[in-house]
Amino acid sequence: MSHTHPTCATARAARLFLLMLLPMFTAACSVTAPRSNIPTADVPGPMLSYYQDMYSEIEDNGIVIPAVDVTKMDRKYLRQMVDYPTSQPVGTIVVDPENRFLYLVMESGKAMRYGIGVAKAGLEYQGDGVIGRKAEWPNWAPTLAMIEREPERYRPLAVGMLGGLANPLGARALYLYKNGKDTLYRIHGTTEPWSIGRSVSSGCIRLLNHDIIDLYKRVPRGARMVVLGSGQPQPGTV
Repeated sequence: MSHTHPTCATARAARLFLLMLLPMFTAACSVTAPRSNIPTADVPGPMLSYYQDMYSEIEDNGIVIPAVDVTKMDRKYLRQMVDYPTSQPVGTIVVDPENRFLYLVMESGKAMRYGIGVAKAGLEYQGDGVIGRKAEWPNWAPTLAMIEREPERYRPLAVGMLGGLANPLGARALYLYKNGKDTLYRIHGTTEPWSIGRSVSSGCIRLLNHDIIDLYKRVPRGARMVVLGSGQPQPGTV
């Protein structure tokens, strides 16, 4: 196993820090979680406190979103700026379900990359469209197929569920439309950090609640979105 010289590791961490972009939370979102300096194999020491602040407990519209224990996550699935040479215009969302990443294309060959969890519905769609609707703490109701498949579980929820931490759509949802019609493809939040980077049982494309809030702020309604199919080349670095 190779070892990186401490000086090189520190310099690399400093460069990564300069590349990171994180918009300030609005007045309604306040950081309240205490910091910790627990070392981790996945997150370099110099970056640990940065990520802990990024994913600390926040209050959003009166709802407290718990902190994410970043020491239990693979660092590549944490929000970060990466090199991303692409022909897609700035502001485009590129979803790569196969590799479990979502990119927001930025200037100068860069993109903000988010780790995602992908359900079957998230793998079945490919193509492009636009964000036709945005919702904060959206309501949710199971589909007829879900009710038929698991009636005892989903029939009581047929009338819908109000937004909140128990809601499967999480803190925000972005809805993909094509030719003016809802494709039923969703990008949404989750309170299950363990599911990021994995195949999941329900939903479409899920991000950590902290990350979907960040993405929601960055993209307007009407933003272009591209969902890559299996085997399509992906220029973003890992």
